[in-house]
Amino acid sequence: MAILSIQSHVVYGYAGNTAAVFPMQRLGHEVWAVNTVEFSNHTGYGAWRGKVLGAELTDELVTGLDERGVLNNCEAVLSGYLGDASIGGVIKNTVKKVRSKKPNAFYCCDPVMGDVGRGFYVKPDIPDIFKNELIPLADIVFPNQFELEALTGLNTQTLPDAVKAVNVLHEMGPSIVLVTSFREKDNELVMLASDKQKKEIYKITTPELPLGKGVAGTGDMTSAVFLSRFLETKNIEKTLELCTAAVFGILEKSFKYAASHEKNSLLELKFISVQQEFVSPSYSFKAEKI
Repeated sequence: MAILSIQSHVVYGYAGNTAAVFPMQRLGHEVWAVNTVEFSNHTGYGAWRGKVLGAELTDELVTGLDERGVLNNCEAVLSGYLGDASIGGVIKNTVKKVRSKKPNAFYCCDPVMGDVGRGFYVKPDIPDIFKNELIPLADIVFPNQFELEALTGLNTQTLPDAVKAVNVLHEMGPSIVLVTSFREKDNELVMLASDKQKKEIYKITTPELPLGKGVAGTGDMTSAVFLSRFLETKNIEKTLELCTAAVFGILEKSFKYAASHEKNSLLELKFISVQQEFVSPSYSFKAEKI
């Protein structure tokens, strides 16, 4: 079985498919990567080269997979940064096409739109594509705190506020919601995982690492690891624990490397040298049921 991952791609560093494909492969999954943009580096650098590849190419590549007769081997579709709103329509059609071949295939949507402190960094028409077209189709959705508020229209200053917003998001369609980052207290970050069908919601709190501004790929990595582990366990409590441990391990070791080697440059994730963190994390965290 394979995961079809439709996201952006950068040549240097980690963002989009560059940050998602390797973790899923390292955790034992075949991955079919379709790139929505091709940039030299992520946009946090302030300058980059490359272009949005467009909906026509995305559709053509998926059509090629269909012609090979392999879509019935697709266990999940994962989408992230769109680049252009028209790609949203292609993803919607792709999910429907995959489900026509394999009805129980998951659709996992990372609604990449913006972040706390940074605001929206996508084209103005993209948020509505997520809200009205893709989220209702999704089985699993991966918003950060900013995206959770943007999708639900609710303020999430407190944990009960965040839980309320998660429930609103469930009503829009997804059975499982992972809030990839929520700030409940200073110097701490929370991940929330909620299963609508089992009526369970869990949280894990970790120290907030001083990663600085401009770090890219953390959300893409998180959604990839969570999906990989959920396909393995089908249990959000265990999945949240495994995902949090791996993500924290990668971030902590990437930060330590940057602090000693790259003090005057933007932090880039260090996947290859610390890849064992995906499989056997150095840290462990216990999920707390809310």
